Amino acid sequence: MLDTEPTFTRFRSMDGLTDRQREILEFVRGYAMERGYWPSFREIQKHFRFKSTNAVMGHLRALESKGAIVRVPGQARTFRIVPEEPVDSLEVTELPIYGAIAAGYPDGVEQGDALGRLQVDVVTAGANRGRSNFALRVSGDSMIDAGIFDGDTVVIESRPARAGEIVVALIDGLSTLKRLVRGGDGVPYLKSENKDYPEIRPMTELVVQGVASSVVRRL
Repeated sequence: MLDTEPTFTRFRSMDGLTDRQREILEFVRGYAMERGYWPSFREIQKHFRFKSTNAVMGHLRALESKGAIVRVPGQARTFRIVPEEPVDSLEVTELPIYGAIAAGYPDGVEQGDALGRLQVDVVTAGANRGRSNFALRVSGDSMIDAGIFDGDTVVIESRPARAGEIVVALIDGLSTLKRLVRGGDGVPYLKSENKDYPEIRPMTELVVQGVASSVVRRL
């Protein structure tokens, strides 16, 4: 069990976490934002296809040792998410919102002049000041199992992508938001985070336009 009651500890950033630890932390946050309560150990196990809840506990202990979560005194197997930064010390920047990106079947990205500006904390949003960052609104439900929902805004960092990252990609002339996967033959393709959508393999081209670094959602 996890909750978000404030603590005196402050977690600076997710830079020291492994990819899997970051995914677990993002999953429980997204789950709570969507449903209003936190996932059980069993639900975390099922989502990540771990063989047992012992694997879940192992990852939670690692997150605890790195300061991302803390135990609730007197409550067995209960943790709190640690706030990443005090509000008065946030470094805020503005990103242009350039339109909508399909989180369904590939479509055109509505680009041109910025539709608006998004204020984000640099550390929390992963908005590296040394790179070009922008935001896109999500249209569709193909990434819901990654905690990205229709109407969300994703912050995109313009940089080369690694396999396993969620990207904005141009595939055969159309843009979409998907997870980048490299097949056994070394050829990259795109994977949805929703079992109702198939894998997307390029007929002619696959060009990564940026990497999703965070999600912003209106409650």
